[in-house]
This record gives sequence, structure tokens and C-alpha cells, in this order.
Amino acid sequence: MISSTAEADVVLPCLNEAESLPGLLARLPPGYRPIVVDNGSTDDTASVAAAEGALVVHEPRRGYGAAVHAGLVAATAEYVCVLDADGSLPPEVLPTLVTAVADGRAELAVGRRVPVGRGAWPWHARLGNQLIAALLRHRGVPVHDIAPVRAARREQLLALGVTDRAFGYPLELLLRAVEAGWRLHEISVDYRPRTGGRSKVSGSVRGTARAVRDMTAVLAGSR
Repeated sequence: MISSTAEADVVLPCLNEAESLPGLLARLPPGYRPIVVDNGSTDDTASVAAAEGALVVHEPRRGYGAAVHAGLVAATAEYVCVLDADGSLPPEVLPTLVTAVADGRAELAVGRRVPVGRGAWPWHARLGNQLIAALLRHRGVPVHDIAPVRAARREQLLALGVTDRAFGYPLELLLRAVEAGWRLHEISVDYRPRTGGRSKVSGSVRGTARAVRDMTAVLAGSR
């Protein structure tokens, strides 16, 4: 059993998040090391992250899953968290997730978004998420969101062998975790409007449709 101040690496997949990073990195709990994975940014994401003391990993292959996997490979801590870098989710929740894993209550702790503030979660993105989450529960995965923030042991995550390198990554992770007999612990987390730029997924109907496409492909392929 460990305390809520246990050390962990925090993987932050980034594509043009220079505006959001300083505020987000400043809020990380003590002992939580940021690993910023620059996924082909055209802004100052990498230099801003380095100036703030983050470990910067460059992943040229575009895709959310590619960035997350690169961060996991670069991590060295026993516990690893994954968090969006746009400032929409509170990094203060990370110790709660890590403690749930360290205490033996679950192998994977995840967040369930609860929108706070106008415009935090556009209708098309929320509808797409509800559809995917319902399909997951039908498949025996006890969640109400697609784990936008999560924590687990690094070696166990890598051993799951998640192969998707696009937006289907978190969905495949959940499916493989349940297939492996992992216990999931889901908690509610505040979800606020991003602090800079435009979301690559929820910022447009097209982005949401692309993410839903990738996720439904994962569901279809796992039957």
C-alpha cells in the first residue's frame, strides 16, 4: 500500500498544446513526472515543455495511440498515468487514481468526465462517447466513459499488448484489460473547456466522427 503522494510518470500526448502546457504542468502533484509526447506539433509544444522541466519524447507517427505508447516506453516509474494535455481534466485527480491501483482495489483506474462550464463537451462528442460507452458495457466493460484519464502499473500496461495507434487505443485498452481479468475502478472527474487551441476530437463533428470510426473498428475486430 502506498500513499496518495506516490511517484508516477504522467504521459501527456500532445499535438499543438503549447498554450495549455504551462498551466497544466504547474498543477501536477509533487512526485508526478510529466512526459510530453510531441506528436508532430507545428507550434512550440516541445520547447515549452522542455522549459517547464518535462521530459520530451518525439513521436513522428501521428495518432493518439502512437503518442501514448511512446510515452509508456519512455516511462520508468512503476505507476503510469495518461492525461490529456489540453487542460480540460484536473491533474489533481491523478493521486486518487494511482492509489486505487496501489491499494489493490483495481488494476486500472479511470476517470468518467462530468462537464463543468458551458461548452466543455459539445453535443456531438458527448453523443459519440455515450454510444461507445454503451457498446462497451454490452461487452462487459463496466465503464461510462472511454477512460480519458487513467492510471495503472507500467509493466502491466505494456504486457496487455495494445496495438491500435489511433483514436481506438483507449477502447482496445479497456477491452484487453477486461479480457485479462483486470478490475476497473471508475471515478467522476470534472471536465472543463480546454485552456487553449481547438480539440482534435471534440472540436468538430468531423473529428468526433473519425474517433468513433476508429473505436467501432476496434470493437468490430475484437469480436
